[in-house]
Amino acid sequence: MSAPVLARQLLLETPVRLPDGAGGVIESWTPIGALWAEVRPRTGRERAEAGTPVSTMGYRIVVRGAPVGSVQRPTPEQRFRDGARLYRIRAVAERDPAGQFLICFADEEVAA
Repeated sequence: MSAPVLARQLLLETPVRLPDGAGGVIESWTPIGALWAEVRPRTGRERAEAGTPVSTMGYRIVVRGAPVGSVQRPTPEQRFRDGARLYRIRAVAERDPAGQFLICFADEEVAA
Protein backbone atom coordinates (compact mmCIF):
# COMPACT_ATOMS: atom_id res chain seq x y z
CA MET A 1 0.00 0.00 0.00
CA SER A 2 1.53 3.32 -1.05
CA ALA A 3 1.69 6.31 1.27
CA PRO A 4 -1.08 8.89 0.78
CA VAL A 5 -0.24 12.32 -0.63
CA LEU A 6 -1.35 14.76 2.07
CA ALA A 7 -1.38 17.86 -0.13
CA ARG A 8 -4.58 19.62 0.91
CA GLN A 9 -5.01 21.54 4.15
CA LEU A 10 -8.47 21.12 5.72
CA LEU A 11 -9.89 22.76 8.82
CA LEU A 12 -11.40 20.29 11.31
CA GLU A 13 -14.51 21.70 13.01
CA THR A 14 -16.67 20.37 15.84
CA PRO A 15 -20.32 21.22 16.55
CA VAL A 16 -21.27 23.41 19.50
CA ARG A 17 -24.88 23.39 20.65
CA LEU A 18 -26.10 26.39 22.64
CA PRO A 19 -29.58 27.07 24.05
CA ASP A 20 -31.58 29.51 21.93
CA GLY A 21 -33.62 30.85 24.86
CA ALA A 22 -36.86 29.38 23.53
CA GLY A 23 -36.32 25.75 24.55
CA GLY A 24 -34.33 24.76 21.46
CA VAL A 25 -30.70 24.82 20.48
CA ILE A 26 -28.57 26.65 17.97
CA GLU A 27 -25.78 24.67 16.33
CA SER A 28 -22.58 26.46 15.42
CA TRP A 29 -19.14 25.16 14.50
CA THR A 30 -15.83 25.72 16.28
CA PRO A 31 -12.48 25.13 14.54
CA ILE A 32 -10.20 22.60 16.24
CA GLY A 33 -7.19 22.78 13.96
CA ALA A 34 -5.83 22.27 10.47
CA LEU A 35 -4.96 18.84 9.11
CA TRP A 36 -3.17 17.92 5.90
CA ALA A 37 -5.19 15.45 3.88
CA GLU A 38 -5.59 13.45 0.71
CA VAL A 39 -9.12 13.95 -0.66
CA ARG A 40 -10.50 11.43 -3.18
CA PRO A 41 -14.03 11.32 -4.59
CA ARG A 42 -16.13 8.17 -4.21
CA THR A 43 -19.70 8.02 -5.47
CA GLY A 44 -22.43 10.61 -5.79
CA ARG A 45 -26.19 10.68 -5.84
CA GLU A 46 -29.06 13.13 -6.12
CA ARG A 47 -32.19 13.20 -4.00
CA ALA A 48 -35.07 15.57 -3.32
CA GLU A 49 -35.18 17.34 0.04
CA ALA A 50 -38.22 19.54 0.69
CA GLY A 51 -38.85 19.59 -3.05
CA THR A 52 -35.34 20.79 -3.88
CA PRO A 53 -32.81 18.51 -5.58
CA VAL A 54 -29.72 17.95 -3.41
CA SER A 55 -26.54 16.46 -4.82
CA THR A 56 -24.49 14.39 -2.35
CA MET A 57 -20.93 13.39 -3.18
CA GLY A 58 -18.99 10.90 -1.07
CA TYR A 59 -15.29 11.40 -0.33
CA ARG A 60 -12.50 9.32 1.14
CA ILE A 61 -10.29 11.68 3.15
CA VAL A 62 -6.98 10.38 4.53
CA VAL A 63 -5.23 12.23 7.38
CA ARG A 64 -2.35 11.41 9.72
CA GLY A 65 -3.26 9.11 12.58
CA ALA A 66 -3.88 10.38 16.12
CA PRO A 67 -4.56 8.46 19.32
CA VAL A 68 -8.15 7.78 20.33
CA GLY A 69 -9.33 10.70 22.46
CA SER A 70 -6.95 13.23 20.88
CA VAL A 71 -8.56 16.47 19.66
CA GLN A 72 -6.62 15.99 16.39
CA ARG A 73 -8.45 12.70 15.71
CA PRO A 74 -11.59 13.32 13.61
CA THR A 75 -14.89 11.82 14.80
CA PRO A 76 -18.17 11.20 12.95
CA GLU A 77 -20.04 14.21 14.34
CA GLN A 78 -17.39 16.63 13.05
CA ARG A 79 -16.71 18.11 9.62
CA PHE A 80 -13.86 19.34 7.44
CA ARG A 81 -13.89 22.79 5.84
CA ASP A 82 -12.00 23.63 2.66
CA GLY A 83 -12.86 27.28 2.02
CA ALA A 84 -16.60 27.29 1.25
CA ARG A 85 -16.74 23.50 0.84
CA LEU A 86 -17.92 21.38 3.78
CA TYR A 87 -17.34 17.65 4.23
CA ARG A 88 -19.46 16.07 6.99
CA ILE A 89 -17.62 13.08 8.49
CA ARG A 90 -19.75 9.89 8.51
CA ALA A 91 -17.19 7.31 9.69
CA VAL A 92 -13.50 7.07 10.66
CA ALA A 93 -11.28 3.98 10.39
CA GLU A 94 -7.58 3.27 10.71
CA ARG A 95 -5.99 2.85 7.27
CA ASP A 96 -3.19 0.56 8.46
CA PRO A 97 -2.58 -1.72 11.46
CA ALA A 98 -0.09 0.72 13.01
CA GLY A 99 -2.62 3.57 12.87
CA GLN A 100 -0.28 5.93 10.98
CA PHE A 101 -3.17 7.19 8.86
CA LEU A 102 -6.92 7.48 9.27
CA ILE A 103 -9.59 7.20 6.57
CA CYS A 104 -12.54 9.55 7.02
CA PHE A 105 -15.60 8.75 4.94
CA ALA A 106 -17.34 12.08 4.37
CA ASP A 107 -20.18 13.59 2.34
CA GLU A 108 -20.44 16.98 0.67
CA GLU A 109 -23.97 18.19 0.02
CA VAL A 110 -24.81 20.85 -2.56
CA ALA A 111 -28.29 22.16 -3.39
CA ALA A 112 -28.75 21.75 -7.15
